[in-house]
Order: sequence, then C-alpha cells, then structure tokens
Amino acid sequence: MINFTFIKKYVPQWTVLVFDVIVSIASVVIAYFLRFNFNIPDSYLLTLVYVLPIVGFTRGISFLISKTYAGVIRYTSTRDAFRIFVTIFFGSLFLMLLNLIYYAIKEIFIIPYSVILIDLAIIISILIVTRVAIKALYFESINGHKIFKNVIIYGGDEFGLATKRTLERDPEKNFKVVAYVDNLSQGKKIDGIDVFGVSDLEKIIDEYDISYLILAKKQKFQAVENEVIETCLSMSVSILRVPQVNSWINGELSVKQIRQIKIEDLLEREPILLDEKKISQTVIGKTILVTGAAGSIGSEIVRQLTKFSPKLIILFDQAETPLYDLELEIRETYNCRNAEAVIGDISDSIRMRKVFSVLKPDIIYHAAAYKHVPMMENNPYEAIKANVRGTKILADLAVEFNVEKFVMISTDKAVRPTNVMGASKRIAEIYTQSLNNISKTIFITTRFGNVLGSNGSVIPRFRKQIQQGGPVTVTDPEITRYFMTIPEACQLVLEASAFGSGGEIFIFDMGKSVKIVDLAKKMIQLSGLTLGIDIQIKFTGLRPGEKLYEELLNDEENTIATHHPQIMIANVTEYKYEEVKVQIDDLINNNDKHDNFLSVGLMKKIVPEFLSKNSDYEQLD
Repeated sequence: MINFTFIKKYVPQWTVLVFDVIVSIASVVIAYFLRFNFNIPDSYLLTLVYVLPIVGFTRGISFLISKTYAGVIRYTSTRDAFRIFVTIFFGSLFLMLLNLIYYAIKEIFIIPYSVILIDLAIIISILIVTRVAIKALYFESINGHKIFKNVIIYGGDEFGLATKRTLERDPEKNFKVVAYVDNLSQGKKIDGIDVFGVSDLEKIIDEYDISYLILAKKQKFQAVENEVIETCLSMSVSILRVPQVNSWINGELSVKQIRQIKIEDLLEREPILLDEKKISQTVIGKTILVTGAAGSIGSEIVRQLTKFSPKLIILFDQAETPLYDLELEIRETYNCRNAEAVIGDISDSIRMRKVFSVLKPDIIYHAAAYKHVPMMENNPYEAIKANVRGTKILADLAVEFNVEKFVMISTDKAVRPTNVMGASKRIAEIYTQSLNNISKTIFITTRFGNVLGSNGSVIPRFRKQIQQGGPVTVTDPEITRYFMTIPEACQLVLEASAFGSGGEIFIFDMGKSVKIVDLAKKMIQLSGLTLGIDIQIKFTGLRPGEKLYEELLNDEENTIATHHPQIMIANVTEYKYEEVKVQIDDLINNNDKHDNFLSVGLMKKIVPEFLSKNSDYEQLD
C-alpha cells in the first residue's frame, strides 16, 4: 500500500495560489500549441512574451478575489468545483474584453479567441482534476488499512446522495455505501451505485453483509419505511436516520447528525394533514391559557401555537424548573416574545381567579392533570383535587369570564375506568360537557391514548432500563396499549378545537394497539442488543388499577365521522348540569375528609361503569 504521508498535511494557501497561477500560465502555452497544431507562428511567439504575464496576473487576481485557493483540497466538494468554474469563466471573459480593447487601439487581437476558449477548457479540467485526485489519494492513504462496514441508504433522491457524500467526507467513519433502496428510483444508478427496490432488501443484506441501513428519504412513506425497518431488525442490521433538512448545519449535513433510530420513529404513521388556515383563524390575535404547559402535551401545544400568531400565550404550571426551561425554549428557539410564564396550582381558586381577571384568556387548553395510574390509586385525594376540583374551578371561571373555548385534554382511561385516575378524568369530562348547555363558552373534550415519550410513559422507562443493562420490566405478556406521538396528538387537539362547536368528545385514530412486550423487544433490538443474551425481559404483574386492554369508547357509545379521517366524535350520554353539579360538589367537599373509600365510593356513584381492578377498592363494586 502506497503511503501518501505528504497528503495528510495541510498545504499552505500561498502554495495552492502559486500552483494555480503556474497552471494558468502553462495552460495558455498548451492552448497555443493545440491551436496551431504544435507549430506556433513566429508572430504569435513574440506576443507570448506579453500574453503570459497578462494571463498570469488576471488569473492571480481572480483567484485572490474568489479565494479558490483557501479551501482544504482533501475535502474538495462540488461547490468548490463550481466556484473554480465560475472564477475561470469570468477571468476568460475579462481576457476577451481586454482583447477587444487592444483591437480597438492596435487593430489586432493580442490573443486569438480560439486560444482563450481552449485555455478555458484546459485550466478548468486541470484545476478540478488535480483537486479530486489529491482528495482521492488522501482518502486512499487514510482508509487503506480500514475494514469497512457496508451500508445501504434508503432514499434514492438528493437526501440519499447528500448522505453518501457526507459519509465519504468524514475520515473517522469507516462506512462504505454499497447500495441504495428506493422503489421510486429502482433500476437507476446514483453516483455510480445501484438503486434497488424494497423487495430486494433481504437479498442485498445477505449478499453484501450489510452492517447499517440509513434512512435518508426526503418524502416519507411511513408504511414502506416501516417495512424496511422491520426487515432490517429481523436481520440484525443497525438502523440510522438522517434529520430533516431544516436541522442541517448551514444547509449541510454532518455525520454527527446521523443518529440511531428510536422507537418513536418506528411507531410513526403517515403525516397528519391539518387545516392550518382554520386553526390560525381560531388562534390568531387571541390570549391563550395552556394549563400543564410544562408537561409533555402542554409544552408541545405551546410550541405548535407559536406559529399561529396568538396575542399572548399564558404558560401555566406548578413545576418551576420545567416551566422556566419552556419559557427560554420558545423565546430562543421559536422566537416567540408574546408568552408569559405563570406559576400556580389549578386547584387554587384564588390564584386562578387572579389569572383570569388580569390576563383575560380567550381560549383554554387544559392539559394539567395527575395521570399516573398506580400513584393516583394510592392517592385518590390528589386525583380528585387536581383532576376534578381543578378542572371545575377552571371551567366555572371560563363561564364567568366569557372564555370563547375550553379544550380539555382527556384520556382513553376515562372509558369504562378501572382506576381512580381514569374515573377522575371521566368526571371532569362529564362536568365540562354539562356546562356546554348552559353557557356561551364552547366546551370541547379530546380523548386519546398513550403518548410516546411523554413524561412517565413506558418508552423513557424502557430506554433507561436498557441503558442500565436491564432487566426490562413489563407488567404482563398480554398487555396492550394504543400509542401516538406527542406532535401528532397535539396537532389533532388543535384541529379538533378549531372545528368543535361545543359539547363534543373528540377521539383520535390511534391505529392498532401494540403489545407492550413487543415494544420492549423492538427497543432492545434497536439498541443493538440480543434478548436473552445481553438483556432480559421480566414480567412483574399488573399494577393497582391497571387493565390489560384499553378502549376509546364505551359499549353504549359509537362514533360520528368528522371532516378529518383521523378525528371522530364520540356519541356519548349527555348529563344535566344541575344534577352533575350537586354530585361533584358533594365529592369535592367530602374529599377534604381524606377518607379514600368514601371518596372513591362517591366517584363510583357519578360514574357507574367505574369498576376497580387489582385494587383495594374492588370491595366497593
């Protein structure tokens, strides 16, 4: 193996400049020889004495202006080649102009135009070819001893090509792109590499001993992408993802940005199409209160609201540090100046009245809630205080202060609840829905299942357990859950709230329910570990209040289609405000006695379908 040690050192910029000028002068001499078939007439030989300094000076000045000599040759890119082309081209135009001026004075051309054109082709070729050759020699010298890992790129478009070239530019990575996979470009070649269809993926992985597949497709087709991912997982191929182009640094992809795929990517579905015009009409110029703003759902609602130009976003939460972090984020990342962070507890009626009287919200997104099932099962007082009393305080103030819309974020655990948390959210649903019939405020409820990556959800827990070497704990081998990404859930909340006319409980298309044990297995695979060898799964049994399967609707309920295929309206029983208020007031007042069985018993009277499971409160059923 040839050792090109000299290439590994940076060449001084003045050396590159001098080389380019010398090449420019030599190029003109070659152009003269070619123009006159290697027999230059004496008259032209005499003019060469003047031509060569003129060309050298012209090229030197143009190189200095454009700084073509300043780039690191070993990292020469198409952008560098284009800059060289433009510099030489305009330099040649200047020589032609000089020729015309000289002709006007002396009535003779100092340089034949044919020589200028030949010189243009020669110098461009020499400067670009030498740079590419040095780059190739450099990478040959540093990579000659490496054992390469074969890579497939999913994406036969400009994203895929950019990814390949980014990998090639990084000397620390020993990746070798051997194939592209893309149904839309199947049968073509990109940068000399074949593009195969997705159906050929297994064959390519076997044939080329593939170590990695990189997802780098501009236009996402989630179903096809999921098929690609599943095939790679089944064949122990690691999967990486290229970020969206708006995340690239100064418009260029960096190898460090190509990250390991996460389970959230695997469970994504086709992008949601929103009526952003309608959402904007609902939000623009309005003062919006987001409760639980520092939480997973609340913070994402805030992020998405920033692009619709509200008058003011009130960030309300009792968690000090996360609220402070969110305020900084939306100011620095989203350039949103019309936001105000307010610390407080939604169950504090005096504090909430002050917020309403001073800030006068037009729209409320109520995301604040206690949501951990086992914890609320052991602390029903807090569940009732936050989820029932807090919601009632907010809803009553919304009516009193003529709030336009009140959007409550609920959960699928409110359907036929088996735990205190779910029952408390169902009572909150009932109360806000009953208010809709007696007030000008439009009350809307949105109900969805588990949100991927939200605080306290199973995904971060599994990830932490895997990082610690396991075991990964699953309650039951048959337990299933519906999942939705945080942005997806919040987009649907905004869409439903924009179109809701009042009293609806909107439910979202959660797709297929997922077995939690399968989720754990896929996360282990994505981490590059082998189940049963590197890490174990341990079954711990259902927790208090937990059920195997979750639902989005009761047996008595059915759904009504909406304008959006992923949003439906639950056809639920309506409740009279006068009756509901008496029952809920009784629950709130008795809750202060801190008698858990008394409080849960009153909850079961309000929600007759509330049947406890794996809980001490089963004796009340």
